[in-house]
Amino acid sequence: MTDDLLLIVPGVVAAGLGVALGWLTRTQLWKRRLRRKQAFFGLPDNSESLLVVNREAGGPELTVLRHDVFALLELAALIKDCNANAQIVAHDAAQQGFGERTEFCVGGPASNRRMAAHLSSLLPGVRVDVDAEPGPERVAFRIGEEKYLLESGKTEYVLLARLTAGQRRDARPVFLFCGQRAITNQAAARYLARNHERLARKHGGASFALLLRVVNSQAYGPDVVELVADVTRAAQTPPAVPDPTPEAKPEPKPRTRSPRTTPRAS
Repeated sequence: MTDDLLLIVPGVVAAGLGVALGWLTRTQLWKRRLRRKQAFFGLPDNSESLLVVNREAGGPELTVLRHDVFALLELAALIKDCNANAQIVAHDAAQQGFGERTEFCVGGPASNRRMAAHLSSLLPGVRVDVDAEPGPERVAFRIGEEKYLLESGKTEYVLLARLTAGQRRDARPVFLFCGQRAITNQAAARYLARNHERLARKHGGASFALLLRVVNSQAYGPDVVELVADVTRAAQTPPAVPDPTPEAKPEPKPRTRSPRTTPRAS
């Protein structure tokens, strides 16, 4: 019996040490992964963040479209995973600067003043047609020299951006979800939730702007999303100001030559 115990006890101890080391290793990996996620989103433990949403036109209450609510749910899950807190604010009530708290701004510039301000100051190379009249270029994106038109339910675009302003190393980022329709905002939020690790490895703490295409949303909803291009440089470059038309110079008057007179014979 004693010999059996001598054989069993070392095995049990080794198994226990293996389990403990495995648990410690997994815990360290989980903590490292969490710290990277918190750094990418600018959300350390117990920090505060803002979810800025548009207010439904004509309504005094904070009424959010259904797909924008789904986008907020996607983002709220990310914030909770970072052990941080979120506050929902209407776009016309978020009267503060950026960099103090991480901000997630959802909605196009036509219905979200905060988004319009961010595009103007942080992404001056992006233009969105906010004309309320129906037409082929309604809510079209112009980024640099390229134009992206909406085909409702078939091909729709959304701009996903992570932006920081100034030189402060501790400045919190602003995330923009600027879509042509509410369902594209949800698609961008889901894309960020699924790909934030890859984006963090590629971009680190730098700013970026990605143009995404939502394919056939009437059949697939917000699930089929394609990356069109990294448009960071074009989006951050202000449009060139055309040179003023030079004043037309008056055409010179033709010079007239006086006719020669031939000497008359005397």
